[in-house]
Amino acid sequence: MSSNGFVTPALERETPAILHRISEEGGYAFVRMAAAARGGDARAAEAAREMAWEQLHSGPWDSVLPAWRDAYSMACLHVAKHHLDAGDVAETLKVLDMGLIMGGALLRSDLESEVENIKNNIKNNGGNCEGRGSRVLYSSAEFNEAQVSQVLPVKSLCSNLVMKRSELSLERFLCDYFIAGLPVIISDSMSHWPARSRWNSLDYLSRVAGDRTVPVEVGKNYLCSEWKQELITFSQFLERIQSGNSSVVPTYLAQHPLFDQIKELRNDVLVPDYCYAGGGELRSINAWFGPAGTVTPLHHDPHHNILAQVVGKKYIRLYPPSLSKELYPHSETMLCNSSQVDLDNIDDDAFPKAKDLDFVDCILDEGEMLYIPPKWWHYVRSLTTSLSVSFWWSNPEGSP
Repeated sequence: MSSNGFVTPALERETPAILHRISEEGGYAFVRMAAAARGGDARAAEAAREMAWEQLHSGPWDSVLPAWRDAYSMACLHVAKHHLDAGDVAETLKVLDMGLIMGGALLRSDLESEVENIKNNIKNNGGNCEGRGSRVLYSSAEFNEAQVSQVLPVKSLCSNLVMKRSELSLERFLCDYFIAGLPVIISDSMSHWPARSRWNSLDYLSRVAGDRTVPVEVGKNYLCSEWKQELITFSQFLERIQSGNSSVVPTYLAQHPLFDQIKELRNDVLVPDYCYAGGGELRSINAWFGPAGTVTPLHHDPHHNILAQVVGKKYIRLYPPSLSKELYPHSETMLCNSSQVDLDNIDDDAFPKAKDLDFVDCILDEGEMLYIPPKWWHYVRSLTTSLSVSFWWSNPEGSP
């Protein structure tokens, strides 16, 4: 496979403007390397990518200038072309994925089209073409109710369970839960999703996403000091999930816009009609994939959220916004939506108000959706290997 068919119309069109903006920011060395990269210099292309990478990590992500994100995409396209000329398809895909994950929107169409071209070439040449097969990601035999009860926070499943509704009309959802600001489990609205029949197949997931690079979280949760992020292929991620080694630190794909990156998986899920309640705007669709034991600590989000459980089971505990003070939010701006209370090991002396608070909880099963209203505190624990999708949407502009 060569780069003869490497067509990048957005890159050709936008390069002068991107380089002009980078020059205005003082990035003259990048401009020189990018010019050499356009002329076919592989080392200059890699140097330009390194320069842009440094700028992406020069401070908080929201402070990175958009021009540098576009510059990183540009450099990734140049580097990918050289890897493809060298016959290194795996490295080419990795570089293009890095552009999709870390780069700006201006050159995204070129990155996506080149990924699509490479995947099609692999398919046409007979590579990576195994069928769905019978290897499953999760078997119900994994779930041991007695063992699960021992790892859940104290008082779990002992009092108020989240209401579960089947055949819930949009009108009843709007009146009884959306306007009222109450959580609810919707039990029968996902049977038509292709993901329900496909995502429990290791062969299917490996075929459509195995060679793609994704960002994962490593560690118990994002509040732990040993927590970190890594970039690995989806196949490597699946191997870690399947390892069954309890001594291995959990690896979790969390709140990543995976479906913007891997369109085949996006086509397997459908936006629930409930997400259009209230006339708001869909903000994001995120993936949550991981092994049993992964935990999202107690926190709240600013948007309406439907969490759809595609494969496996999760335990979820929810507290209403009215109890925010009693849940001791972190004072730091970056963590102010997270509680200092560790529900797996509550420190009664440090957080005396948290122990006896009322909550609702549930075990979310395959094929069920949980509506979580804005500002509701929630703790989530994967009870088995778990694949979930969250849909965030906002209220209309100007509404409370």
